[in-house]
Amino acid sequence: MSDCDSCPAAALHSGAGGTAVASHHTVAVIGPPNSGKSTLFNRLTGLRQKVANFPGVTVERHSGEVRLPGGDEVTLIDLPGVYSLTPRSEDERIACDVLNGRVEGVPRPDGILLVLDSTNLGRHLMLAGPVLALGLPTLVLLNMADDLRARGGKVDVEALSRELGAPVLLASAREGEGVDEVLRFLAGTVSAPSPLDLPVLSDVPACRLWASRVRVQAGYSAPQPPVWTRRLDSVFLHPFFGPLIFTAVVVAVFQTIFTAAVPLMDAVSWMVDSSGAWLGRVLPDSPLRSLLVEGVWGGVGSVVVFLPQILLLFLFLGVLEDSGYLARAAVIADRTMARVGLQGKSFIPLLSAYACAVPAILATRTIENKRDRIATILIAPFMTCSARLPVYTLIIAAFIPERPLMGGLLGSRAAAMLGLYVLGFGAAVMTAKLLKSSILKSHGAGFLLEMPPYRRPTLQSLALRLLDRSRIFLRRAGTVILSVAVILWLLAHLPLVDGGAPPLDQSVAGVIGRAVEPVIEPLGFNWKIGVGLISSLAAREVIVGTLGAIYGIEGQGLETALRSELTPGGAVALLVFFAFAMQCMSTIAVVRRETGGWRWPALQFLYMGALAYAGAFVAKRVAEVFIS
Repeated sequence: MSDCDSCPAAALHSGAGGTAVASHHTVAVIGPPNSGKSTLFNRLTGLRQKVANFPGVTVERHSGEVRLPGGDEVTLIDLPGVYSLTPRSEDERIACDVLNGRVEGVPRPDGILLVLDSTNLGRHLMLAGPVLALGLPTLVLLNMADDLRARGGKVDVEALSRELGAPVLLASAREGEGVDEVLRFLAGTVSAPSPLDLPVLSDVPACRLWASRVRVQAGYSAPQPPVWTRRLDSVFLHPFFGPLIFTAVVVAVFQTIFTAAVPLMDAVSWMVDSSGAWLGRVLPDSPLRSLLVEGVWGGVGSVVVFLPQILLLFLFLGVLEDSGYLARAAVIADRTMARVGLQGKSFIPLLSAYACAVPAILATRTIENKRDRIATILIAPFMTCSARLPVYTLIIAAFIPERPLMGGLLGSRAAAMLGLYVLGFGAAVMTAKLLKSSILKSHGAGFLLEMPPYRRPTLQSLALRLLDRSRIFLRRAGTVILSVAVILWLLAHLPLVDGGAPPLDQSVAGVIGRAVEPVIEPLGFNWKIGVGLISSLAAREVIVGTLGAIYGIEGQGLETALRSELTPGGAVALLVFFAFAMQCMSTIAVVRRETGGWRWPALQFLYMGALAYAGAFVAKRVAEVFIS
C-alpha cells in the first residue's frame, strides 16, 4: 500500500478537524479535470496569483490570495486535477502530499474546496470519499449548477450534505453563483466534516459503491447531454468532416492573426520608435544614451512589437479550449497519434507546446506509459511555440509580399506561417515514428478522455489568461532579452579603440560571429546571424532582440537590414532552422529534470540541431532553384 493509501485511513482515527479557517490560512482547491476548478480559482483570486514549482518536483504550483470582506486574507493553492488520491502519476502524488502536509515549504491546508462537476457526479463523487476522510474543514462545491438546471438534472443538496457529513453548495464559478458562500466558508464559518465510514478509502470499488449509494440518497438525477453537444459532436467528430473542420479552424486562426494583429503591432512599433527617438534627443551624447537607445530600445523593443500577435494566438487557443472544442480535437488527433505509435493523451501536451514547450513537457505527467511519455517529451519542442512567432513574423514580413490565395480566403504570409507550423508537426510525427519503432517501442494504450459539453467562454476567463500571458512575456522581455541586449551592446563596444567603440565587425561580438561564420555560411547566414543564433540559445525570440540591437548600432531598420543582408534562400533557410532547432535552455533543463539525467536532453539537442542544419541546407538550395 502506498503512503497516500494509508494516510486517509489514519485520518479516520486521528480525530482531525475542528479547526476553522480564519485570519491568514491556506486552503487547497482540488477536483477532477474539467470540473471548473481553475475557473473558480481565477474568479476568487483575480490577478493576485503566483506560479511556481512545488519544491523538488516539476509540478506547477498555482497559488493566489483571496481578500475576505473582513480584511483577512486566505491563500488558495490550486492543485492538479485528479480523479483519485491513489497516486499513479506525479500529479496525483503531489496532490496527496500537499493535502497531508508532506511537501516542504507548503503548509498543510487548513481547509479544502472540493470542486465537482454537478452534471457528472457519477464519476466525480468518487473523489469525495478520500478527500473528506482527511478530516479537514471541507466545502463540497457542485459546480456548473446552471448547466445542471438547464439540462433537467437535480440533486438534493441538503440530503447530500447529510450523507457526506460536510457542507454542500450548488454553484457556478463561470457565472459567479455561490461565490459569497465560498467567501463565508473561507472566513471560517464552517466546521470540519465528520469522518466517513469507508473500510478502505483508497479502494476504487469501495469508493464507487459508496458514491453510488450517496447519489441515490441525495436524489441525484443525471442531466441529459445538451442537444447542441450531441448535434455538434455528430459533425466535429465525424471521421471525414471532423478533420476538415479542424483544418479550416486552424487556417482561419492564422489568417486572422496576420490580418487583425497588424494595426496593433504598428501602434506598438510607433510607440517604441517614438520613445526611442525622444530618448535619443533628450539625453546627451554618451555611452548611456547609446546603451539605452541602441541596446535596450533596439533590442527589447524589437521583440515587444510582437506582443499583440502572441496575445491574439492565445486568445484563439483560450476560446477553443474553454468552449470544449480542443477536447474533440484530441479525439480526432488520436487516430494520427496511433499511426506513429503514440496515444491520444500525447496530443494534449503537444497542443500546449504551441504556447511553450516547458509546460507541455510538464503535462506529459498524465501519460502513464513511461516510453510514450519520453517520446512525447522528445518531440514536444518541434511544435511551433509562441517564442518562434516573432522570428517567423519578422522574416516572413521582410521577404514574402502579401498576396491573396484561395480566392482571398488565405493570404500568402499566413500560408507561409501555417506551412512552418505544419513543418514542425511533420518533424514531430516523423521523429515519433522513428522513436516508437526503435528505442522506445512499446505496446499501444487505450485513450480515455472525458468530453466536456460545449460552453460559452467567459470574458473574465479570457481576459485573465491574456493578462497572465502579457505578464509572462513582458517579464521575459525585461529579464532575459534585456540582459542579452545589454551584454551584446557591451560586446559590440569592446575593446575600446582610441577611447571609443571599435568598428562593429572588429568588436568582441564581431570576433565571436566571425568565428562561427564558416560553419553557417553554407546556410546563407553571415556573422551577425551567427551572433543571433548563439544568443537565441537563451530563448528563441532573443535573436530578434539581438539583430535589433546589432542593426540599431548601425542605424538600420531591422526588416530593411535583413533584406539587404539575407538572400531569399537564406531567409527560407533561417525559417527552417528555427522550425527544427532546440534553441531554448529552459526546455533543456526541464527535459533533464523530467527524464532524470542528461542522456535524453543531450540526444534531443544534437538530433534537433543536426536536423535543423540539414533542413536549412536543403531548404536554401531548393528555394534558390525555384526563386531563380
